[in-house]
Parts: sequence; structure tokens; C-alpha cells
Amino acid sequence: MNTDSITVNDVLQRTLFRNARVVGGKNGINRRLRWVHVLENLNIDKTMFRGGEMILTSGVGFQSEATLLVAYLQKLMEFNVVCLCIELGQYIQTIPDEMIEWANRYHFPLIVFTEKVRFVDISHDINSLLINRHYEKLQDLERVSREFHRMTLTSQGINKVLKLLYNFTNVQVLYLPIHGHPIFVPSLQANNQQELLDFCRERLNDLTALIPDQPTYQCKFKDKTLLFQPVGAMGQTWAYIVLISDHEPNQYEYKVVDSASISISQDLLRKQYIEERKLLAENVWVDDLVHNRIKNEDEFRSILGSSYLKHRKTPYHVCVIEIDHKDDLDHKTSAEAIETSQFHFSLLLRFTFEKNDFLPLITMKKNRIVVVALSLISPLPLKERLQRVFDSIQKINEVDLKTGALQYRMGVGQSYIDLKKAYLSYQEAINAVSLYSFYKKPIIYYDEIGVLQLLTNLRERKALESFINSYLGPLIEEDQSKGSKLLYTLKFYLDFNGSKQLAAQHLFIVRQSLYYRLEKIRELIGEDFMSSEKRLALQVALLGYQLLHPDIFSATPGGSESF
Repeated sequence: MNTDSITVNDVLQRTLFRNARVVGGKNGINRRLRWVHVLENLNIDKTMFRGGEMILTSGVGFQSEATLLVAYLQKLMEFNVVCLCIELGQYIQTIPDEMIEWANRYHFPLIVFTEKVRFVDISHDINSLLINRHYEKLQDLERVSREFHRMTLTSQGINKVLKLLYNFTNVQVLYLPIHGHPIFVPSLQANNQQELLDFCRERLNDLTALIPDQPTYQCKFKDKTLLFQPVGAMGQTWAYIVLISDHEPNQYEYKVVDSASISISQDLLRKQYIEERKLLAENVWVDDLVHNRIKNEDEFRSILGSSYLKHRKTPYHVCVIEIDHKDDLDHKTSAEAIETSQFHFSLLLRFTFEKNDFLPLITMKKNRIVVVALSLISPLPLKERLQRVFDSIQKINEVDLKTGALQYRMGVGQSYIDLKKAYLSYQEAINAVSLYSFYKKPIIYYDEIGVLQLLTNLRERKALESFINSYLGPLIEEDQSKGSKLLYTLKFYLDFNGSKQLAAQHLFIVRQSLYYRLEKIRELIGEDFMSSEKRLALQVALLGYQLLHPDIFSATPGGSESF
């Protein structure tokens, strides 16, 4: 169908225009009309117009001086008015030649009524026609959108969507995937195809920031107007639909290309889900890798095949992502829904790692996803790219997925080269992610946790508790029996390098109270607690105690800081 709006020529065929004549700008009668206004004032400005209006006037309040009428016509052109209709009679008897000349020069339809007309009838007739046509177009858009979705469920769904898009818009359609062969509907001659493709790909270099959910990008190619509509999901752009037309696109073309893009995106995403499930099923060996169940080089060769030699010396990190579902708390989320959201998250991880020059090997078990992220050649440092991955995931999870039920935390092991050491990076990532309650941040790097590298390995053993009790036992007992807050006092006194003034300010107590607490501390753990060796031991013991009891200092007046 023709999706063009109502034109000036369409209006001229209406009964109310039977006595109208086009005295200037006849070459512009195919200009599209958006609305009809009655305007009886020479004093106009841009705020009065939105573009695409037909202006009706009897000339009341006008002056017949030619220069003023020409200036008025020029302003209308500047404000993107479609045409001007003047009733000849009491106020304007003739149209100045200069006005007709300007209308002809810029193809601006200048229409006169030689008999008296009722502008209210014309406004009602044309505006009703516009409203009815708009309603019909919306119905057509709804129908074609349903057809787009139906076609994506059939074989060669993308080709069918593109053909329907062409039939609806009657303009050249180009489907330009990021990876793969372009599709022209209808087909073009080879030389014309190549010229257009070269131009589009050059423009795509300027569209690197164009992602799904952003407005369609528009530019000129020779005498054509090109619309680039991204196709993709989860922050990834997989292709562009390009409309190549010889006119300025109308609102319906914008809407229908957006609908086609959504349908194709859903089709591609569905296929990506299927591929992701297949990859996860094939990559069960990754679980063996991180648990050190692959012992020799022959096993690696048989699993990785020809890619083994390529990646055997590739640096990598193991990342452990633990996912929480808030809905689990009230049992409203089914096991199937949880699994679907985790597959969705796994797919998002794969896209984002690949976008930042990683080869992700992914395995998933219950609420934990493990990624062995092999670093490919990139101008950016490995750790910076990792941070970009996590920043992108966090942003998409918050904005695009809109899943308030999905929360995650990540631990990142240190970088290794030999895949046989993946179990080491995995254990480091496990230790890092276990510190979430301590650091209260979603991403924790093992190489940034300092002395906690030692303490996390002791946490499951009695040695850490024994160490803490040997240095802090008397203070813990005193606090538990009398609520004296000696642990708080010691922690911040050591944090501020023995500054009584800063410690008292941070604890919101007077100095005399601090002196009393410090005296009690000396009495319980010895006078030498500020000696270098014992001070270090006390700080480590406090850190270990906070590791075992993450919220122990959270209620301290003035807040607390991890150390």
C-alpha cells in the first residue's frame, strides 16, 4: 500500500476546492500535508508552526503592499508550511506578481479562492480526512506488525519480513548484518549494490554508538534519503535495516521499520538462545577444567582440537558469577523462569565478553556461572577490558533487562597462561566472590584483596579463629558481657595511627571516655599493643574477625570503613 500522507493535490480534488486555482508553485502540489490552520495575521513566528500546515486566509489584517506579502510568504516557507490558500475579495483583490514568482521559484503552492468560502468547513473536512487517514495507517501498522511476528516463526523469516517491509513502504530495503551477507529487496545491479554498500559501511564507522532503543539514524546519499535502524538486543547490534527512499521519510515509515527491527531482533535472539543452550551443553568440560579433573595435555588436545595450540599460551582470568533471585524469597518464581533468566544472563555474558575481545568458555551450575575468559589481541589492557565487561553487564541489567529480581556478584581470579592452572584462578575467584558481604560491592578482584588472600584460605579452618582469640579474645568477651565497644575503639584507634583526637571524633565520644577505653584495652591485651609487631597482629586479627562477622562494625557511630 502507499504510505504517503495526504498531499496538496489530494486536497485540490475535494468538493470544497472546486472553485480554487493554483496560481503559483504548481510543481509543489505533491507536498505532504499534516494539518490545516486559519491565520489572519502578518505577525508570525516559528513557535506558531510545527511544519506541514496548509494556511487559509482571507487577508483581513493584511496589507496589500507587495513587499509585505512576499516577506510573509518567505516566512511561511522558512517555517516549513506546505501551502498558502487566499480568498480573493474584500481584503486582497489580486495576488502580486512578485509573490507568484517566489512561489514558482521554490515550488510553494499558492492557491486562491475566486468565490467566498467557509474556512470552518474546509478545516473540518481536511482535518477529518487527516485524522481518518491517520487512524487507517495505525490499523495498517498494527496489522503489518502482527504479520512481521508471524513471519519470524517460519523458515527464512528475515527475508519475508524484509519483503513485507518493502511492500508496505514501496522503497528500497537493505538488510546489512554486522557479520554476514547483505540482502537487497528488491535486488539491485551489482555496481549499484557495491556503491551503496561502501557508503553504508563507511557511515557505520560513525554509528558505533548507535545501539538498539536509540532513534533511527538518517543521512543523505546522492539524491536519496537513508534511514539506518539498528537490529539487536541486550546492548548488542547485530545488523541494520536501511530504507533508501527518494523522499523525506514520514512517521509511518519510522514506525514500520522499527516494528520490523523488533521482529527480526526477537528472531535472532531466539536463535541465540538455542545456540547458547547448545554451547553450554557442549562446554561441560569447563567444569572439569576448573576443578582440576583434566590432568594431561592429550585431554586438552582432544577437547579443544585445533584451537588448543592457538590458545595454550593465551592469558586468561577465571570469573565466578553468583546470581540471586529476589523472587525466590516468596517462592513466586518457577524453576523454569529462574533457568530462563540464567540462560539470558549467560547469553549476555557471552556477548559482552566477545565485544571486549575475550573468548569466553562458560559453564553454569545452579546459581553459579563460571567464565574462563581468554584474552584475545587488543590495544586495551586486559584488566581495563574486564572492568568494561562488568560495567556493561551492570548497566544492561539495570536498564535493558529491567529485572529487579536479578542480582549478581562476581569474583575474578588472577591472570594465568597455562590452562592447566585454571583451577587456581577458579579457587581465587571463589575466595573473592565470598567476600561480597565484607566489601559490599558486586565485583571483587582477588589481586586487590591484600592480606585477605591469606585469611580466606584460613576461614574454614580453626587456625583463623584460634589466631583471633589469642589476640582479641579478652576484648571480645568484655564486649559481649558488658557491651563496652572495646573492639570498635581498638579498630579506629589503630586506623588513625594512634591519634586520640581523630579516634574520639570518629567514635563520637569525648576524650576522657576514649582514655578510659584505652586503659581497659591495655589491661586486657597488654601495655605493648601499639608495638609494631603486636599492632600488625592486632590489625590482622581485627580483619579476620570482620571477615567472619561482616556486619560487626556496621553499627559504629560515624560509620565504618573496611581496611
